[in-house]
Amino acid sequence: MEIGTVMILVAIGLMAGMVSGFIGIGGGVIVVPALVYFLGMTQFEAQGTSLAMMIPPIGILGVMNYYKGGHINVNFAIVIAITFVIGGYLGSKLALKLPPVKVKFIFGLIMLYVSVRLLWTSGIKLFAGNGS
Repeated sequence: MEIGTVMILVAIGLMAGMVSGFIGIGGGVIVVPALVYFLGMTQFEAQGTSLAMMIPPIGILGVMNYYKGGHINVNFAIVIAITFVIGGYLGSKLALKLPPVKVKFIFGLIMLYVSVRLLWTSGIKLFAGNGS
């Protein structure tokens, strides 16, 4: 794995962990889009890799299906999982220093951004006739 790729994975893990610790989201909302946009993974590869990094808290059965289909990058999942723990700690520390209404507002902004981005990018492909 190249150092640049490792640095991107570390950044994804820390960001997802911090957002998870800060407002309770992270895996699918942060990791999947980050793997697709920053590392060029397919949607299935990103979903499978995201699930692989969350095996302990989520469960192994979904991961097994993605693994059998060849849609998991195990090395990426390991790096993100390790840094996710660190980010989760940092994000939770930050969240507990702020009033709940500010955390709720930030959560809403992140969900809005991710939703609009997902709808926009998939809508362009859908209406262009490239639904893959």
